[in-house]
Amino acid sequence: MLDGKTIAITRSKDDASEFIALAEENHAKALPLPTIELVSKGEKIVDEFLESVEKYCPDYSVFMSSKAVKLLFDTAKDVGKLDKLQLAVANTIVMSVGPKTTAALESEGIKVNLQPTTFSSVGVGEEFTQINAVGKKVIVPRSGASTPFLKELLNKIGIDVLEIHLYDVCAFRDTTQWNEFRELFFQDKVDGIVFTSASSVRGFFEIMQKDFDESKLLENLQKLSVIAIGPFTADELKKFNVKNTVSQVHTVLGSFDTMKQILSDC
Repeated sequence: MLDGKTIAITRSKDDASEFIALAEENHAKALPLPTIELVSKGEKIVDEFLESVEKYCPDYSVFMSSKAVKLLFDTAKDVGKLDKLQLAVANTIVMSVGPKTTAALESEGIKVNLQPTTFSSVGVGEEFTQINAVGKKVIVPRSGASTPFLKELLNKIGIDVLEIHLYDVCAFRDTTQWNEFRELFFQDKVDGIVFTSASSVRGFFEIMQKDFDESKLLENLQKLSVIAIGPFTADELKKFNVKNTVSQVHTVLGSFDTMKQILSDC
């Protein structure tokens, strides 16, 4: 049981609503930690996407996060080009990495044709392998901080990939929301942390190293359960010498279930 346990997640309060609800249902305390901010590349991202679709003529468009969807479509609304964007995307076969991204696309009037059963870059690769998309073209609007893994994986399958970088990320600047976590973490009163992206790992360390030296930070992290939402997040944690468990299902729910199992066994 999780009665009285305190679990942090590297997401803002708004983005962590599902996690907070799960924690409350299990009588645990959730601590949302906004670790990263999106730095948009500006209004030009819409024209860049539209021009790329016109020149590149992709067969598929792949969306790897709900944040990328929201940023692209919100910017299109701001510059009065929503109809053009909807038409450009609708003229491709649309793949979404997972249910949250699918919901974001559908809320913008976009029909999602494909969604992998494993919600990750690997799952996207598996989906393309199953549908035999050799020789096809794919456009992927995403973060500038993304790893080249997806592009390299699809290239190996025989798919041509064009990535459009919509935004960069930086560590969250207003860290007043971290005050309670800092205090509890210093007192060894945090039971677990769920890291939700490689970028959030980097943001976490950048923020926390303002108050803790690295050895003390690692010492305290070793005392609690650390869950990585997926393999890339796990790899980033390993770079910082943090032992972690990878969620079998690469979603917030899957990560929570993994954390619940580990803490219940303690």
